[in-house]
Amino acid sequence: MPEPAPIPPERLHFATPPRHASPADERRHRKERLAAALRVFARKGYEEGVAGHVTARDPEFTDCCWVNPFGVPFGHVTVSDLLLVNGDGQVLEGRHHVNQAAFAVHSQVHRARPDVVAVAHCHSTYGRALAALGEPLEPITQEACAFYEAHTVLDAYTGVTVNEDEGRRIAAALGPHKAVVLRNHGLLTVGDSVDAAAWWFLQMERSCEIQLTARAAGKPVLIDHASAVSTREQLGADLVAWINYQPLYTTVTRDEPDLLS
Repeated sequence: MPEPAPIPPERLHFATPPRHASPADERRHRKERLAAALRVFARKGYEEGVAGHVTARDPEFTDCCWVNPFGVPFGHVTVSDLLLVNGDGQVLEGRHHVNQAAFAVHSQVHRARPDVVAVAHCHSTYGRALAALGEPLEPITQEACAFYEAHTVLDAYTGVTVNEDEGRRIAAALGPHKAVVLRNHGLLTVGDSVDAAAWWFLQMERSCEIQLTARAAGKPVLIDHASAVSTREQLGADLVAWINYQPLYTTVTRDEPDLLS
């Protein structure tokens, strides 16, 4: 029997970010992705009491964001639970309060970065550990290179952020980058989709864990500058983050389909 003929590449499935026919379709999509990201973060143990938020800019009312409700566990959030909040922190749609301290940061990041669709911030274990050292990620693994010269450190502890000035300070520290280490606080990541922002947070937290573990075991060997830049160019785009995130989205929505309600 002859060897089967190769299947033409154009007939093979490859997921790419969807296009939307209307703002309503895109809004629903972003809300589904947001609820799923919160469920993924719950599985990873990123929740700490009522701390932590993921926001998604509304595609039509671009000064407003969808956000998880205050006091509702990440693992219980559904699409219908999400709040629509304006830039002043006022709830426009939803049944719960919003965490004003957390939203003070998110709203200022969204205002400063019109290219950003989503912002993720949680008090994760290894992110806080690295933040306690006030240090950036080092290019010691392939995955960490995605953040090479693409993240910053806010070298000050700002306390519980409750006003716009502190939020603007964090937004300024983030600058044009995909992430910022908030000293003595934790990590914040952004992306041009919920999927990208969530993936960057997942990867940054894992990179913090690896860096701290490697340092405890010995002296990590740094990847040289040219190789780190080259690797970042290959792995550091939001589209790459979106692609990497899809298995997580598929898993959580199949295991927990109630999140889409």
